[in-house]
Formats: sequence, structure tokens, C-alpha cells
Amino acid sequence: MPSPLDVFRDGVLAGHVALVTGGGTGISRGIAHAFARFGADVCIISRKQDVLDRTAEELRAATGRKVLGLAADVRDPEAVARAVTHTVEHFGKLDTLVNGAAGNFLAPAAGLSPNGFRTVIEIDLIGTFNAARAAFEPLRASGNGLVLNISATLHYHGTPLQIHASAAKAGVDAITTNLAVEWGRFGIRSCGIAPGPIADTEGMKRLAPGDIADRARAAIPAARFGTIEEIAAAAVFLRSPAAAYVSGHVMVIDGGQCIATPSLMGVSL
Repeated sequence: MPSPLDVFRDGVLAGHVALVTGGGTGISRGIAHAFARFGADVCIISRKQDVLDRTAEELRAATGRKVLGLAADVRDPEAVARAVTHTVEHFGKLDTLVNGAAGNFLAPAAGLSPNGFRTVIEIDLIGTFNAARAAFEPLRASGNGLVLNISATLHYHGTPLQIHASAAKAGVDAITTNLAVEWGRFGIRSCGIAPGPIADTEGMKRLAPGDIADRARAAIPAARFGTIEEIAAAAVFLRSPAAAYVSGHVMVIDGGQCIATPSLMGVSL
């Protein structure tokens, strides 16, 4: 089966410099890989330097591009600001920010501790704001800035055991639309991607083990989970010249899951 990334021409992102939070693993790693593959220089950040070093080396070997790995916790605005400064100093500019850092776990609302709720809000929502705020000046200076926020579809319907992540991702979508309105005049677009269940990610392994994954798959009209490459392809499109007039939009990529009527699933239509 052809890769969804094969539709893009080589070098379509040449000249771009991207900072990707959470870039050591999962969907963010896939986006960083795709950006580098198509010509961008990339800085990836997360909390664990050893993971970043390994991922950066793998991406450099696979793409031949410059990939920098910097340890920073998105909950710490000063650490994020230092990462932005280092990226600009290392690559000469920054025109793309991908906010992909996230935390999650299963917990019933009645049993979720205030600290557990706060932790997910701090990583997903406050971390997204911290990175966007820190990147504002170089994004504006680039004249062609993009903030790309990775959210989810959890808050588009009620999702059991996910009140913390749902609240955080709803806030991330709000950041996307508000920044599009406020920062458009500075030459900065703001877009979002809301993935549904994506195979081969740590989140799916922890949040949908065993028969839970089977039930989740059965509730998707496309009858399968998405792939990291499908999310990365959407990110390449949104950074490419083809999306130059797209701002404030959150692209849902979930095989139709969040709009499906549960009572109709499994019924021949």
C-alpha cells in the first residue's frame, strides 16, 4: 500500500525550520520525520534527552537533514523559551511550531485526583500556550509562520474516563482558533489536527488494550485505526504552500468515528 506521504514532491518544505514538542515519540515523531524528509530542519523537544538523542540520530540518518534534540518540559515556560532561542540560534530562524506534547491515562471522573486533572491540563493545554507564546516573535519575524496544534476528538462527544484529556484538548482547539484571529495580521497561521485512534502509538497501547481496541475499531466507519503517516501527511499539507490560506481550521482525521451513530454500527446500510 502506498504511503500517504508519497503524494508530496521532494523538497516541498525546503527552507522551513520547525520546532516539534513531544517530538521524541509517537505522532510528533512522525511529523518531525515527515518534515525532515521533505526538506525542513527540525528541533524536537521533550523531557527525556536520551530519547531525543536516539530519535534525532534516527531522523538524521533517514532524511539527511539537520535534526536537533533539546530536553525541555513544556510546563516550564522558561525551558520552552530557551529551546526556542536555541533553535533560532542553531538554524537561523523558526517558522513552524508543532504542539504535540501530551499526557493521558484512563480515570473515572469521580476517582480522578485534582493533581491528575491538573497534570494533563498543564502538559496539553498550558504547554501548548507556553510554546506558542515563546515562539511568537520568531514566527512573526519569519513572515510565514505556522502554529500547528495536535488535539484529539475526545471532546466532540462524551468520552468515558477521559474528562481530563477532553478538557485539555477542547482548550487546545480554542487556542488554535483564537491565535488564527489574533496572529493572522502578523503573518502567522494557526491550524489544528484532531486525530482519532492511531495505531502503533503509546497512547493506544495504554488507553485501548486488548478487547477495548477491538470495540474501538468496530465503532469506526472506516473499520480500522489511522496511521502515524496519515497524520504526518496532513501536517505536511498544512505547512505546504497548498494550505497558505488555511487558518483557524482543526482537521479531524478519525475515519468518521466522531460523527458515527453508535446504534448504527454493525448494521448493514
